[in-house]
Amino acid sequence: MELLIDNKDGNIWDVSEIVSDLTWSTYRIGKPASLEFTIIDRGIYQDKGFKINDGDVVRYTDEGQKIFYGYIFKINDGKTEEIEILAYDQIRYLINSGSYVFTKQTATQVIQKIAKDMQLQTGTLENSGYIIPAQIRDNKTYIDMICMALDETLINYGTNFVFYDNFGSLSLRNITGMRFPLVIGDDSLMTDYAYTRSIDDETYNQIVLYKDNKETGKRETYVTKDSNSIKKWGLLQLYESVDENLNQAQINEQLTQLLFLRNRESRSLSVEALGDYRLRAGYYINLYIKKMGINKFFLVDSCVHKKSDRVHTMELELRLV
Repeated sequence: MELLIDNKDGNIWDVSEIVSDLTWSTYRIGKPASLEFTIIDRGIYQDKGFKINDGDVVRYTDEGQKIFYGYIFKINDGKTEEIEILAYDQIRYLINSGSYVFTKQTATQVIQKIAKDMQLQTGTLENSGYIIPAQIRDNKTYIDMICMALDETLINYGTNFVFYDNFGSLSLRNITGMRFPLVIGDDSLMTDYAYTRSIDDETYNQIVLYKDNKETGKRETYVTKDSNSIKKWGLLQLYESVDENLNQAQINEQLTQLLFLRNRESRSLSVEALGDYRLRAGYYINLYIKKMGINKFFLVDSCVHKKSDRVHTMELELRLV
């Protein structure tokens, strides 16, 4: 492994040999990736010029993979020799807030505009395709603006994208092209698991969309529902506004898409496994558990890699797709 700290003043320090525990965490939606690690400050055995500051650049590579490029945001030092450090990638800067009005732009174009204004580096940004009629984002975080644009793309275009920082470059990829090359499960990396089924989070069997008609001064509502699902689970209603410029056909299409996406039981798995740095949140993995009759693809919602005493493990939160 190689872990470098750049003080931005011409000094770059290789701390690989004094790192004790390291955790790399990635999330599919709305959060920056983080790198947490502990270094052993051995005083007299180190260069007198060695220092660590907030804002320093952190670069981590291991097992032949470029894993993390980001910036120190927290340093925890005390009487012991241990110094705990927390770093985030560029997406941390998208937690800043602002206001934008986007007209007839794709989610890709939204990312490009925000990244340029925030002076962030971009890499591969695939074309998200769907042109969103209008987006008024007032006093929202930039990452929320991007996630909302991607949600609208999924609802109206049926295509799911994952937005992440790829070793110092903001990237957008269609998840259909992100498949982990190995099966995880019985006799293959997995060491433990927990399976959960739920209708408590983002499950709806009645969709109500509304828009305010400025000419009549009245609120117009549009409804679709699944009666069989309501009998089974009770009424679970989603109530939200739509763009006032959408016509009846476009609203009906949005109702259909929302019911299709939300009228289902969510299924998730927590998996503990031997680590492989090629896997991060946003990837599909093929999970095989014979005892539960599972041999399906899951979407990785979060992926936490841990390395301690040269042992590399990972913890996955998965969503059935």
